[in-house]
Order: sequence, then structure tokens, then C-alpha cells
Amino acid sequence: MARFQRHSLKVGNRVTKAAELTLRETLFPLFLVTILYFLWGFAYGLLDTLNKHFQITLDITRTRSSGLQAAYFGAYPLAALGYGNWVLRKYGYRAVFIMGLVLYGIGAFLMWPAALKRSFGGFCGATFIIGSGLGCLETAANPYMAVTGPPQYAEMRINLAQAVQAIGTVVGPVLGSYVFFNNTGDSVNALKSVQWVYLAIGCFVFLLAIVFYFSVIPEVTDADMEQQAENTHGEGGDNDKPFWMQYRVFHAAWAQFCYTGAQVAIAGYFINYVTEVRPNTSSALGAKFLAIAQGCFAIGRFSGTGLMRFVKPRIVFLMYLTGVIAFCAASIRAGGNAGLAMLMITLFFESVCFPTIVALGIRGLGRHTKRASGWIVSGVVGGACVPPILARAADNHNSTAFAMIVPTMFFVSAWTYAISVNFVPSYVRRVDMVNHDQPKQSDLSTESVGSSDEKAEISQNELIK
Repeated sequence: MARFQRHSLKVGNRVTKAAELTLRETLFPLFLVTILYFLWGFAYGLLDTLNKHFQITLDITRTRSSGLQAAYFGAYPLAALGYGNWVLRKYGYRAVFIMGLVLYGIGAFLMWPAALKRSFGGFCGATFIIGSGLGCLETAANPYMAVTGPPQYAEMRINLAQAVQAIGTVVGPVLGSYVFFNNTGDSVNALKSVQWVYLAIGCFVFLLAIVFYFSVIPEVTDADMEQQAENTHGEGGDNDKPFWMQYRVFHAAWAQFCYTGAQVAIAGYFINYVTEVRPNTSSALGAKFLAIAQGCFAIGRFSGTGLMRFVKPRIVFLMYLTGVIAFCAASIRAGGNAGLAMLMITLFFESVCFPTIVALGIRGLGRHTKRASGWIVSGVVGGACVPPILARAADNHNSTAFAMIVPTMFFVSAWTYAISVNFVPSYVRRVDMVNHDQPKQSDLSTESVGSSDEKAEISQNELIK
């Protein structure tokens, strides 16, 4: 079957049975979407590196440098709840992927004049547009991963894709430390490297947008997701209730707000923390330590995904978030290599939290899935709100280590969702149900195996028409 051909972006609301695709049939579309995860991981990792160096190169305070995070993550709710979510519900996933890539490319190109003018406001403006594009991509990519294929593996698919995103967060700091600032230091010449890298990024994402325009990938409609919810939750579910009565979605969105805000605050001021608590540590060396910490984050993603094969995702989520709180709190009073180790271990345990909140939050919502995804992804705006609080605390006490109390408090607030999905019956029932007819049987039911031949007969034209 053709992988690439020109076809309409508008899908409509009909059953395409994309959620019933076999593993082989999902490989190509999920591979393409996984590339998007790497792109926003790379952008995020690069942002954390630029934050510290801009403080010196552009002569700005820690509080003002948090404007980069505010611009990047402040754009997310506009995309997730606004134009990105509207296009997702009216046209479909592929249209949102293309729109997000185009916005990302425009923002990357605008980094060039910002670097030429040494304008921090220009960098923030370009970063806002990049954040708008990535907000669109995340709004579509996470539910796409969750509902394309067997529902019992939704958390594993998202976490595996997010593991690729974690690799991007490693590449960003490595590029920053070895390409931007290794030879030039915190100087104006370093900004020239920045503009060339973003020019290459812009060209790549525009080419990828063209690839998505011609790619034949299955669409997942509201009707598909309603059918999947019926299969997994049956009449025991409450996806037929109005969206505003889906209180678990808003709890998940709040958890995402707190968790993401705390995660971004730690990563954004990781270099500040290391250079303060560890003697004779330069910003370039701090960026290398950040790359190692992001490597721990990536390892945590892969190990967490593997663990979910044997342990329920909600239990893994609770274990990891508990570890995050413990080690982040320990970093407040620790110093030297011990403090560095505490934050590295914190990043390891952060790994599975974001994607698992998304997967658990949208489980069994049927026709509400796309809107719920928008709300949960919009919780990423916490990345614009929490870093300035940490920065202000660090400036006031002249200690980034003391300011780590801020993310610790927000992690505790996010922990309430992890507790709920493990111990509150209405939450547990929602996230654990896979097949309402046979809730205690293996995920691979006889019925699904028996119908595999029928699934294989689904034509590619039906999926994309």
C-alpha cells in the first residue's frame, strides 16, 4: 500500500477502526509521530541550556531569564485549549501535526534576527511561537499514541515515545555545551552558533511538515474513541456525561500543571544549582552535567516503560513520583557532589510522570478524549508559572539550593493525583478497566485474537478517506 499520496486533511466523524489496527499496521504512523517527540524534547533541552548562558551573555538576572520558560510554556494553553484543539476536533490529527510543525519552523527562523540584535525580547517572542507549535504537536500526539492500537498498552506506547523525547532533551544540552559555549564561552560569538542551529531546525521541520502532508496515516475520530470507550468501559463508564462533569480530567490537568512546573523549574536552574553548590564548576561544565542528568531522565523513561509491562502503570507512577519528592527535598540541604547526585536521581524518577498523567487522565473518555487531552496538555503552562517563583526565591536568598523547596511543594500537590488513581475507587476503576466483559482476563482476549483476520482486512483507504 502507498505510504505517501495527496489526500484531504478533513476526516469527519466516522468510525475508521484505527484503534483496532495490528502492531504491523501501526509501525509506520507511530514512527512518524515519534519523530515529533524527539523534536520537542530537543527544543526543551536546548532551552534549559540557553537559560543560564543568556544570564551572562545578555547580562540579565535569574528572574528575567525565566522569561524564556514563560514564553515557551505560556504558549501551550493557547494551543492546547485554543486553535490547536479546535483544528484537532474539526479536521483531525494530521492537520494539527502539520500546523504545529509550521509554527515551530517559523519560530526557529525568527531566532536568527533575535541573535543578530542580541535581543532577549526577540528570543522570547521566537520561543513563544516555537512553544505554540509544540503545544499543537503535544495536544495531538499524546492522544494519538494512546488510542492508536490496543488500549491496554496505551501507557506503554506513550512512555516509549516519550523516552525518545527524553533522548532529545539529552542532545539539546550536549549541543549547547559542546557547540554553543565550549570554545566561545559566554560571549556574543556564541549567539552566532545559536542562529545557525535554529536555521537548520527550521529547514528540517518544514520538510517534515511536507512529509506529513503526503503521508498516509490512520486518523482516529471521536466515533472511534467512543467505540473504544464502549469496548473497555461499557455501561459502567461515565463518558456519556457532559465534559464539565469529568472531574478526574481536571484533577489530572492540575497534577500536570504542578508536576510540569516543578520539572521545568529544576531543569531551567539546574546549571545555576550546580555552579553554586559544587566548587570550581563552570557553566559549560554545568551544561555537561545537565546532559548527564537528562540521560538519567531518558534511562528512567525506558526502564519505567519496561516496568509497566509487569506492574500496573498507576503503581509505577506512584513509586516514581514518590521518589521525585524524596530526592528533590534532599537536594535543598545537600551540597557538592551529593547535591548534584540528588538532582540527577530526581530527574531519573521524573521520567514517567508526564506521559502517565496524560494516559491515565484520558482513559475511557470516548468522545471527550480530544478535549480532555487539550486540558491536560495545557497544564504544561505550569512551566511558565513555577520557574519565576523559584527564580525569585533564589534571588531573594541568593541560593538556588534553598529555592528547590518551591518545586518540592508543587510535586507534593501533583502527588495527590498519584494517590487518587491508586486508592480512590472511582479513579482506580476508570484507569484499570480494559475490557468490561472480561475485566479479570488477560489483556489479549480470545475475542481480539479471533477477530485479527477481520482487522487485517481494514483497507488503508478507509482509514484516511
